[in-house]
Amino acid sequence: MSQTNILLESGTNELEIVEFYVNQDGYQAHYGINVAKVVEIIRCQPVTSMPEMRHPAIRGAFSHRNGRIVPLIDMAQFLGCDCVDNEDAKVIVTEFNTVFTAFLVSGVNRIYRLSWTEVEAPGNFLQNVSRSSVVGVVRLEERVVFLLDLEAIVAELEPSMAICYEGTMAENHENRNYTILHVDDSHSIRNLVRDLFSREGNFTVQQKVNGQEAWDYLNELKARCETENKPITDFVQGVISDIEMPFMDGLNLCKRIKNDPILKDLPVAIFSSMINEPLARKCESVGADAQFAKPDMRVLSDKMMEMITHVRGA
Repeated sequence: MSQTNILLESGTNELEIVEFYVNQDGYQAHYGINVAKVVEIIRCQPVTSMPEMRHPAIRGAFSHRNGRIVPLIDMAQFLGCDCVDNEDAKVIVTEFNTVFTAFLVSGVNRIYRLSWTEVEAPGNFLQNVSRSSVVGVVRLEERVVFLLDLEAIVAELEPSMAICYEGTMAENHENRNYTILHVDDSHSIRNLVRDLFSREGNFTVQQKVNGQEAWDYLNELKARCETENKPITDFVQGVISDIEMPFMDGLNLCKRIKNDPILKDLPVAIFSSMINEPLARKCESVGADAQFAKPDMRVLSDKMMEMITHVRGA
């Protein structure tokens, strides 16, 4: 089962998820991941153990296409249950943050198309008990399905894979203070981006947890523009947005910004673990000025400064 050509129209605030299940202590727990991160779904593969595996959930690695070596994570083990061992188990091969990872699951049900408005944000209790590995909750055919944060799972199993920032910001020769609107439902990513821009000392970062909150905030700024007869760039100079977020995703937010006569000149950077060639085309189709995979923290900071100074100098 492969999803290589499943693409939604850009900016419609829709997503497609693969629903899978994991046998846990006598019952099936249902989970979902974004189809855009799935390379293919295959049968179990012969696995070779890797030295010094940090966590029992890491089964080992297997040879994928073109000789690529892909690590395999047993989702039942990660969730604290017995290993997946049923004969019809499946392997979901994914690509995000420019890295290939495979997840062993008990079975796969089907693909569902949803609106992000149908995705509920996880509450604090669910975030705590899931170790921040759940990013959303949906109800499908009377089942509760948890959308998993694969990046958080991989980072927990292998800390060196966690997103971090090293280096210095691009020099701000103008000695001005700029305001960035950053939109991401991940608490850890919001902290990283805030820390990144605070190092320079010339940035104020306003943060929202999803596209709807960001859109409401921008509309408040638009009202101030009209009341005070000022351009939007007097209040905010750039937008950085994730793609996957409950209620409104980053592509829909970007499309709204670029279609708005007051907001359209704001530079928008899409900052997501899902950036690949098809997703980059979708970002361009909604008017994004730049797109980056989440490991590119240094590139993000440099490009934002470049875009902001270009708009101000235009």
